[in-house]
Amino acid sequence: MITIVGAGALGSHVALFLRNTDHAIRLVDFDKVEMKNTHAQFHTRMGLRKNKGQALSQAMLGMFGRMIEVVPHRLSRDNVAGILRPQNTDLVLDCTDNAKTRYLILDHCTDNDIPCLHGCLSADGTFARVVWNEVFQPDAEGDEKATCEGGEHLPFFAYAAAAMTLEVQRFLDTGKKRSMHVSVGNTMVV
Repeated sequence: MITIVGAGALGSHVALFLRNTDHAIRLVDFDKVEMKNTHAQFHTRMGLRKNKGQALSQAMLGMFGRMIEVVPHRLSRDNVAGILRPQNTDLVLDCTDNAKTRYLILDHCTDNDIPCLHGCLSADGTFARVVWNEVFQPDAEGDEKATCEGGEHLPFFAYAAAAMTLEVQRFLDTGKKRSMHVSVGNTMVV
């Protein structure tokens, strides 16, 4: 099973691009879809006021016949062991937007030897990181405006999500891990 934590600008598009994988998908997100999310995330107006995971699951089922398990809760120290269970988690994809949750995922996956790929977007929509757990260091959070409020960065979000999805496919097919930095028009393996 592939567990995606975060169904925002990055995670919603990663789920969309993973729709043809043979692996089961679990999506973890506590937040609700707001109108501003429909501009830069893979969410529709039909999902407004619904939990992001549930709205995305319904959209994927309706459009592609793809079932997704949903955990409509915030990941926390109290529930991380139950949600990111090592016995049925092949891979964790961290698509969150805050340092506290990134550290929680980093520590849990390290302690339980769960492969984890972290995806991070810059607030200005021009840079992304796709980094495996072994070399990941969460960035400090800035005061910049959230990236999901307008549609001007949507092509870059899709580009970053595609890069992350390609790394997921590569890992599932070969077991090899490759981290990268993604900027507008450029991808650099690190």
